[in-house]
Amino acid sequence: MFTQKWRTSERKHEVIVERDMRIPVRDGTVLAGDLFRPAAEGKFPVILGAHPYNCEIQTAPLRPIGYGNLRGYIEAGDPAFLVRRGYVQAVINVRGTGKSQGQFQMMGPLEVQDVCDVIQWLAAQPWSDGNVGMFGVSYFAWLQIQVAALNPPHLKAIFAPWGATDFYRDVFYHGGILAHGFLRHWSLNWDNPRPISWYREKMGEKQYRKAIDAALRDEDIVAVADLRQVLENPDKGKNPAVVDVILNSLDGEYYAERNVDYSDARTPAFLGACWGMYGLHLPGAFRTWKHWKGPKKMAISPPLYLDRPVFQYQYESLRWFDCWLKGIDNGVMDEPPVRLFIPGTGEWKTASDWPLPETRWTPFYLHAGALLSEHELWPNEGSDSFEDSTFVHGELTYWTPKLVENTELIGPVPLHLYASSSDAEMFVFATLLHMDARGEVHELTRGWLRGSQRALRADSEDWEPIPAHTKREPLEPGKIYELRFSMVSTARLFLAGER
Repeated sequence: MFTQKWRTSERKHEVIVERDMRIPVRDGTVLAGDLFRPAAEGKFPVILGAHPYNCEIQTAPLRPIGYGNLRGYIEAGDPAFLVRRGYVQAVINVRGTGKSQGQFQMMGPLEVQDVCDVIQWLAAQPWSDGNVGMFGVSYFAWLQIQVAALNPPHLKAIFAPWGATDFYRDVFYHGGILAHGFLRHWSLNWDNPRPISWYREKMGEKQYRKAIDAALRDEDIVAVADLRQVLENPDKGKNPAVVDVILNSLDGEYYAERNVDYSDARTPAFLGACWGMYGLHLPGAFRTWKHWKGPKKMAISPPLYLDRPVFQYQYESLRWFDCWLKGIDNGVMDEPPVRLFIPGTGEWKTASDWPLPETRWTPFYLHAGALLSEHELWPNEGSDSFEDSTFVHGELTYWTPKLVENTELIGPVPLHLYASSSDAEMFVFATLLHMDARGEVHELTRGWLRGSQRALRADSEDWEPIPAHTKREPLEPGKIYELRFSMVSTARLFLAGER
């Protein structure tokens, strides 16, 4: 869709495949992976991808199909595409997975250090010209962003869309609420994982067992059979990594070690996600855009996730690497840095920054009686309430009147509530909905907050309240509390007559 006038490296090479490549890192651990290079003399730039999944399936010559559980973790792309156009591509297992030695750290600091060592090794090989890039989505992208923030000297650029950057908020605890469904599903896809428990190493055996016993007394946790079974068998298979997430239920050192340090992030970075992955990747794209100090581009695509194997961004990645690894002046950095697909229009929008500079921040108010309106609250308006239980989940829904003109909603969606509960805890799930002219309802985005974790971080802004999630303060039943959090940024053209 963007490629008709692009100048990119031509396809002209056959592909040599070298399986089970071995790469040593500084502590003597040997990592394993596959190498794909042009069947030609000379030196070429190298593209690296690192992951915890099955390496052979990552690069299998499969016809792309829509995203699903069967292939959801095939995230490396098609190595042959770049190799035929003058690149070497390496796809490796991180330590403690697949055929790589060591113990799995799940994005820990040693894993990031390993990738820096691999970049150095690749740059020194006889078929390498010393310039290295990184490519891949999801886990591949998460790791890319962490590595690139350290600015390894031979790493010239990353192509890292669909990359979460805050493991607590983006991945495991939405608003402080454990996202156990993703945790269970994702861990099933790790290949031959050999994790160690961070909590046990850090706190010692006695405190580790004490924390597990406490978790087994938590009704919310043991109500989920898979979580209970993991805690009852904490040393089995992949369980140590899952136990670490359960035991680290507040933001702290465990997550800080796995989050991106943006303080000196200067490596050229192509970022992005899709509007539909607001519960995993989308927040990381916007966070990285905000804090990244080096050259950057960002594309937010339609709500559907990428096919597997990934092919949709082949030419965009090729153009990006041609610029930064081959030094080709192809104009990629002369174009607007932000591209957004706007649902409801079928078209893309370009911008100079995010949030869009022309944004008009417009407050809407939740009125008693299910009305969502720009009109400020009326005096003595009252409140709404609902009953909620384990068996029947209550809710409140507020709609605008039918819109009188076409209206674009593009950007962050902060939420400011006053609420009370008859319990000492509340889980707030907020969903932004779109009702079309036929009366059909579509979900646009969501936000979450655990009421006892309502305290905000000091770097919060009006348009971006960020709960700290570093402590729990139980609610006093019946007391009204101020709750500020965000639904994940979204975009939609609402047509006149829609709500």
